Amino acid sequence: MLDIVIQAREAHLVPGFAVRRILPYQLRRMVGPFIFMDHAGPVNIGGADMPDLDVLPHPHIGLSTVSYLLSGNVTHRDGLGIEQVIKPGEVNWMTAGKGISHSERFEDPAMLAGGSLELMQTWVALPEKDEEANPSFMNYKAEELPVFTDKGIWMRLIAGNAYGLNSKVQTSSPLFYVHVELDKNTRFGLPTGHSERGVYVVRGTVEVNGVTYTRGQLLVFSTGVDPVLFAKEDSTLMMLGGEHLGKRHIWWNFVSSRKERIEQAKEDWKQGRIILPPNDNHEFIPLPEDKYKHGGEPPPNTLS
Repeated sequence: MLDIVIQAREAHLVPGFAVRRILPYQLRRMVGPFIFMDHAGPVNIGGADMPDLDVLPHPHIGLSTVSYLLSGNVTHRDGLGIEQVIKPGEVNWMTAGKGISHSERFEDPAMLAGGSLELMQTWVALPEKDEEANPSFMNYKAEELPVFTDKGIWMRLIAGNAYGLNSKVQTSSPLFYVHVELDKNTRFGLPTGHSERGVYVVRGTVEVNGVTYTRGQLLVFSTGVDPVLFAKEDSTLMMLGGEHLGKRHIWWNFVSSRKERIEQAKEDWKQGRIILPPNDNHEFIPLPEDKYKHGGEPPPNTLS
């Protein structure tokens, strides 16, 4: 029933700030088109000992970044000139295509005074025909996204289709991405109609076929099975998956079906051919040392 259980590993976005990295994993690179998943927080921002969490301008190609906040807020700026503050329940969907840069900064006074931050960051690989598309950005408000409630269940469909619901978020391939809140002793099934499906336990404890799984674990299920999750306590889950797109190479913040395209992206960033955000262009993250192999784990400072 279970293909694999992935335990989140610690990774550092900036010195002193660790996140839980779920995907990619050596034995399971992707779930559907999802090729990257980080869980940051919860952490209280502010205080003399708190590191600077700002993520400086950095590049992407060949993917869509999907930012979803459980608490706090983040200011996004990108090479298209877009500036957007994302709040809990909203979706920032940025498609890099042939190349874009962006930054993520924590500037809200309430946040800096000690507010809580918790962020789910995923990347969705693009179909080969869309890898060189023009970059784009969309922000979707919480009220635009479908919500379903039942006894002991609350869920928001972030993107794709699941449980008879359809999200207005524009995607490039069949997928689903769902935020689920379950009360203790509630049973809940996975969405059907998708060939690859995973459930990440953000908090709480769930049981599947008598086995208990806890915070920080991604359960990836075999095709053709319909497992039932049982919440042993109040639990928060992120469900994701869809149709597989084929092999992808990942290095730093670059994803492509072709190794040579990643080499080109490296040179483009070195030579300044990927435009910095016009309203955040005084500093940027240089290309890391090229000591990581294609197909292996991305560098520890892979960014969102």
